[in-house]
Amino acid sequence: MPGTRIAALGHHQPDRVLTNDDLAGMVDTNDAWIRQRTGIATRRIAAEDETVADMATAAAGKALAAAGLDPADIGMVVVATCSARDRCPSTAAQVARRLGIPSPVAYDLNNGCAGFCTALATAGHAVAAGAARHALVIGAEKMSDVTDWTDRSTCILLADGAGAAVVSAQPEGEPDAIGPVEWGSDPARGDMVRLLDAWQPRFAQEGPAVFRWATAELPELARRACRRAGLTTGELAGVVTHQANLRLIEAVLGRLDLAEDVVIGRDVVDSGNTSAASVPLALSKLVERREVAPGAPVLLLSFGGGMSWAGQVVRCP
Repeated sequence: MPGTRIAALGHHQPDRVLTNDDLAGMVDTNDAWIRQRTGIATRRIAAEDETVADMATAAAGKALAAAGLDPADIGMVVVATCSARDRCPSTAAQVARRLGIPSPVAYDLNNGCAGFCTALATAGHAVAAGAARHALVIGAEKMSDVTDWTDRSTCILLADGAGAAVVSAQPEGEPDAIGPVEWGSDPARGDMVRLLDAWQPRFAQEGPAVFRWATAELPELARRACRRAGLTTGELAGVVTHQANLRLIEAVLGRLDLAEDVVIGRDVVDSGNTSAASVPLALSKLVERREVAPGAPVLLLSFGGGMSWAGQVVRCP
């Protein structure tokens, strides 16, 4: 089977910036308290009439243009989201219609914050098997729709946005640029991160339990993903984790033997926690700023509701 690669990336964020001082006028909190516990300074919040499909389409359109492809070249559209209001038609089908993609297989994938890495793996498998030559993989969330704005432990975290990747088959003879996925879940811990009440959902999590689980389990998950790609963690040029909390990210990565010059995605500081959108959003910004060289290995690492996880090493487009 042919190898696969990320051909291009794109991202979108709403215009409205919500600062820590803004939140201090809504709940009992302050800028210093939020920064100390989460590292977050600002986050983006979508307008009331801006939907998950709107943000997903904007990010996907940029990725498609960056890849130099026509809509008709896309054979698969996958949107990772847990916050889309529409059940049917799927967000992916709406994106395909708006971009003029004529007849793709289109579906949504809900694996919480691990959604994008899960979707990237499944789309990569489909492209490798010949089911599509090119696929659009999108992480898009409007977490502000499911935020309890009276709960200071969670409302300070969540935000909105979208990131997208074009997954393509490698030219013949070229090595695979999307490494094997390391994924799974621990259903017994599924209530640690969740959306309550499916018809009027709100986000809830057991924050300290999630922190303990992530710092204990994710370093070995990272090492396994690297081993499956034939690398050590010290050979990575970059690491982009789910942007849950800067303290958590630094605690996890501090347990890995990373190179001194490795580039770490810290988009959470400016963008907050955007669930399934956080990995592609942060990766797209690193590529846009040329912080990682084309072809360099980057570890993607995500985790979230379920408790689910997924991670793989990709070669930077």
